[in-house]
Amino acid sequence: MDHSLSLHISLPSTPKFNSNRSDFAPGFLAGFSFWKPPLTARPRSLAVLASAGSSHCELGSFNTPLNPRSSVGKHLTRVLQNYRQLFHVSVQDELKRLADRRDAAVDRMLLAAGSDEALLHRRIAQLKEQECQIAVQDVMYMLIFYRFSEIRVNLVPKLSRCVYNGRLEIWPCKDWELESIYESEVLEMIKEHITAVIGLRADSSVTDNWAMTNIKQAHLGHVYVASILYGYFLKSALLRHHLEQRLAISNVHRNGSSQKTFLQSPEMYLYGFRNLLSGRRRSNVLPVAHNQEFNSNQEMEAEKLKRFLTGFDSEALQRCAKLKSKEAVNVLENHSCALLGNEEVGFVERDEVIATSFSSLKRLVLEAVAFGSFLWDAEEYVDAIYKLKEN
Repeated sequence: MDHSLSLHISLPSTPKFNSNRSDFAPGFLAGFSFWKPPLTARPRSLAVLASAGSSHCELGSFNTPLNPRSSVGKHLTRVLQNYRQLFHVSVQDELKRLADRRDAAVDRMLLAAGSDEALLHRRIAQLKEQECQIAVQDVMYMLIFYRFSEIRVNLVPKLSRCVYNGRLEIWPCKDWELESIYESEVLEMIKEHITAVIGLRADSSVTDNWAMTNIKQAHLGHVYVASILYGYFLKSALLRHHLEQRLAISNVHRNGSSQKTFLQSPEMYLYGFRNLLSGRRRSNVLPVAHNQEFNSNQEMEAEKLKRFLTGFDSEALQRCAKLKSKEAVNVLENHSCALLGNEEVGFVERDEVIATSFSSLKRLVLEAVAFGSFLWDAEEYVDAIYKLKEN
């Protein structure tokens, strides 16, 4: 398309797909240096469990790649399974309890400053903070899981369980459910993103969707992680776009003119936006402008959004797409490693070639983009109760 988002830039050293349909170098999020996959010991290849039974890849309600490590996470899992209507109440209670526990340890450390027990209380406070951080990450993950359950989509389990005879296949695709959470102009951009990273056009036929292709495990990891970051970026940037629209409308109604508002300055794009959003009403879908002036023409809206996003310079892109908290970074890393490699040793660059369908790749990309959007929501929700560590 003529207005492809400048965010789609090639990743360094990313291999090309082996496809008869096109010869393209997929790319996006180059220059975003804040994500570096943890390089550790070599995980098991995805093909190791090629002969596993189909039950290993069952997309069950709680068959998630990442298992909760804390008692808080396990408790919330049971609440969601048995008392779903109490889930958010339990989340708030657990976050308040964790915040109180962390603050109490810090207070004891400050009171003991200068005494013989200062070193002991400092160490206790450090351990308590680490313990609370793991628990909070589990809470964020459960909030993301809850959002997926609302649209009746089960997270894809460990990919090593979904490879049979060297072929990765994910079913059902759940494309409609994963696309239903977006406005039309955002969905158009996500479809362009899918075309850029896997080469599947929005108007592809059923035959094209189920055509087979080969992809290296390392590149699949890059695609999944960068798609999470793309979803996170879209959520953050879209909120800025809609807030500017609302303030612009308000300014026109007050002054009868279209003079620029304070939000239209570059400084406002980059700083302090999170505080403006505190206390906003959260929704199951990305926010929409309620004024008919901005909703009457969907194609025009898509072009407006693209122009807004392509107007970001590299620094603005970095700030808008960078995960705001260390807990969010850990959630992304842990989930990606659990899905693509091994929770204990992490995800590493591997040249194992996986045979799969374009439909399965699209399913993974759509899930990753939604995961990024839900991660943004979970981060905002948690930070309002339990102050997260700045990334």
